[in-house]
Formats: sequence, C-alpha cells, structure tokens
Amino acid sequence: MEFFRIRKDIPFMRHALVFNVISLITFIAAVFFLATRGLNFSVEFTGGTLMEVNYATAPQLEPIRTGLTQAGFTDVQVQNFGSARDVMIRLPNHGQGTSAQISNKVMTALAKISGPKAELRRVEFVGPQVGKELASDGSLALLLVVVGIVIYLSIRFEWRLAVSAIIANLHDVVIILGFFAFFQWEFSLPVLAAVLAVLSYSVNESVIVFDRVRETFRNSRMRGLAVHEVINHAITSTISRTIITHGSTEMMILSMLIFGGQTLHYFALAMTIGILFGIYSSVLVASPLAMWLGVKREQFIVKPREKQEAVV
Repeated sequence: MEFFRIRKDIPFMRHALVFNVISLITFIAAVFFLATRGLNFSVEFTGGTLMEVNYATAPQLEPIRTGLTQAGFTDVQVQNFGSARDVMIRLPNHGQGTSAQISNKVMTALAKISGPKAELRRVEFVGPQVGKELASDGSLALLLVVVGIVIYLSIRFEWRLAVSAIIANLHDVVIILGFFAFFQWEFSLPVLAAVLAVLSYSVNESVIVFDRVRETFRNSRMRGLAVHEVINHAITSTISRTIITHGSTEMMILSMLIFGGQTLHYFALAMTIGILFGIYSSVLVASPLAMWLGVKREQFIVKPREKQEAVV
C-alpha cells in the first residue's frame, strides 16, 4: 500500500557525513549526561510509599499535586487508579518517616485541599530491596532484548548490514536514556516498556530498509547503479511505507501524550523520541555505515552451483 510514489531518487547519501556527525555528537552528549546526571528513577526502582485514596466524587488531580508539594513532598506522583474517584499517590523514599507517619501527613494535607473528602483505602511500602530487584530485572530484560536483536540481525543480514543495523538500534536507546538523564524526567517501568518497544520498532524499520537494499542489489535491471545510488533508491522506495506506519503510530502516541495525563506522559514521550530517532537512525545512520563498511553488489549475488556429471 502506498499513498504516493517518488519517481526520482532522493540523494540521502550525499549528506551522509553531516548526518552522522550530528548523530555522533548527540550520542556522545547522551552518554555524558547519563554518566554525570544519571537517570531519575521512580518509586518502583528506588522504593517509597504507595497510597490509594477514594473520593465520593471525581476530584481534580492538579490541586492534589499542588497541595502535596506545598506540604513538603517532592517528586510526588498522583494519578487515577481504576476509576475517576480512586487516586493513586506515590511518594519516593526520602527518609520522611514510616509509612504510617507519611500517610497521616498526606491525609492531613489532602484535608486542607478544597473539594470532596478523601478516604484512605490502602497504604503500601516499597522497600529499597524490592526496588533494586525491579531495577536489576529491568536491566536484564533490556540486555536480553538487545542480545536477541543482535542474534536476529546477524542471522538475517550479511555482516556489514547487520553491524550497521545493530549500531543504529543501540544508538536510539542511548539517546532516549540521554534525554531522560538531561531533563531528569522520571524513569519508571512504563518508560522501560517504551524503550523495549522502541527497540523492536527501530529494528523493524532497519530490516525494511536493508531488505530493499538487498533486493535492489539483486535486481538485474539496476546493475548500473553505484552503491550510494542503490541505497538512495532503497530508502526513497520505502518512504511512503515509513510515513504510513510511523505516522499512524505517532498519531496514537500523541493522543496519549496530550490526553493521557501524567500516567502515560513519560511513556508517550519516550515513544515519540524513539520513533523519530528510529526513522532517523535507520535511514541516515545505518545506511551510510553500511556504505562505509564496504557493502557491494557481489556480496548479494548468489552464484549458481556447477552440476557435476555422473560418473558411469
């Protein structure tokens, strides 16, 4: 399915060096911020107090956040849970006392906020040990996904294309984490899920582009094209498909970002960054890397086997 077809190939590889220099600078900056600032982990990873509060009528969440901030709570998360009348409050572990003391202080702050009266339903304490286990399990999940992708690409493509795709996909993950480190956005389990989703999304884009590169090399009608012209043709011929798939996905992600509230905000933000950089890396990072690694037509032409005559 295509919305349009571009008849003349766009010379992407003409500016390959400029794009890769920009990408390298962005990657180094992301690594720098990860090393110096680190990630701002959420309650799931650091430990803290979780409270479930019920209201007679649906409350406004912003006054609750403001009231708790004024009461001295920092990095507090307030979101609906189950229904519009149920509110989940997450408080990081900053040594503010026991769960009972913290919950009493929270309920006192909520009583001062104008609106319906709050009723405490549940209080849970997430210990640092549980947070460490979640962090280690999340890191292991990310590592296993990366290893699986490396194995898949190594089997799927000739090594030059495989190495280029692997570098481009890892580049996307590091840049997403770099954004979260630079702006100190909260890194939670939904954000980790978004990073894993972006990895698979970026792999899919790289596979589509490199499949078309391989097909173009094998096409007997295009034997006169140079390597950079083959790559330009492959990218140009997949632009319509890229716009359809990524555009429709980004429409859903933007609706989450705009209307999903705080619960889905950072998930949608991570997905948006990942989709944009996934397109960029697959087209303007992976493809030039493959060209510079020496990909050429002879590597994709299957030589016919000579039949041996039977000895009588």
